[in-house]
Amino acid sequence: MNKTFWAKIMLFAATVIWGYSFVVVKDTVIVFPPNYLLAGRFLAAFAVLSAVFARHYKKIDKSYIQSGLIIGFALFAAYCAQTFGITDTTPGKNAFLTSTYCVMVPFFAWAITKKRPDIYSFVAAFICITGIGLVALSGDFTVSFGDGLTILCGFLFAVHLLCVKYFGDGKDAILIAVLQFGFAGLFSLAAAALFETPPSGVPQSAWQGLLFLALFPTAMGLTFQVIGQKHTKPETASLILSLEADFGVAFSLFVGQDAMTIRLGAGFFLIFAALIISETKLSFLHKK
Repeated sequence: MNKTFWAKIMLFAATVIWGYSFVVVKDTVIVFPPNYLLAGRFLAAFAVLSAVFARHYKKIDKSYIQSGLIIGFALFAAYCAQTFGITDTTPGKNAFLTSTYCVMVPFFAWAITKKRPDIYSFVAAFICITGIGLVALSGDFTVSFGDGLTILCGFLFAVHLLCVKYFGDGKDAILIAVLQFGFAGLFSLAAAALFETPPSGVPQSAWQGLLFLALFPTAMGLTFQVIGQKHTKPETASLILSLEADFGVAFSLFVGQDAMTIRLGAGFFLIFAALIISETKLSFLHKK
């Protein structure tokens, strides 16, 4: 079996882990306040990845610290909105509304680079907005607090991706990734100390959930994504990674945290279709 096969396996494994993480976050945030949860998750992942990729630290300088600080803050802001959001919505809705950042990125980049998005991006945006409406709007056309924060999280993840592109360009991707977790953890810890009460009487299951989030979707997921994308065609990698939201819904339905309806299913389908159009430009349909 060649590197391409194992790269696809790694990407697929990452999406499964990320999908399941929405369920774990929903359960764990009941015990750990959001910022304490994020601080533990990011700092533990930072420690593990620093040990694994210690050799990359020989490249570190002032520019890496500055880039890691900015990217780390963007990551903290996105995850903060997502984690607070999931306290008032289901893991499935949280997964799909978060994934809309993929559709937003070309339009955020348009404002910076002045490069107009292609027709696929506009079509994807229209479909995605329709899907968001079906998923997030209630009968009286209002958006719940949790869904609103998760939509904001999508915007913030788009900003984070652009920060990675702008401030991480030309730098060691592994080192930037490790540093962003470190700084995101420090920002989370500061926010927790200022605004939250430390948890007490934490049960073993909550510690296990925190450890899982630190090691698997954060540390392992990152490693699998970096290695997988290196040996996989971009359109193939995008298709595989877009399955994260589907796995989020599947696991949420399996554990009974989501109840599927026709309207919700239609919204999920439209958002997923928008992700595929935006990420692949339907290249898999084009004849060579």
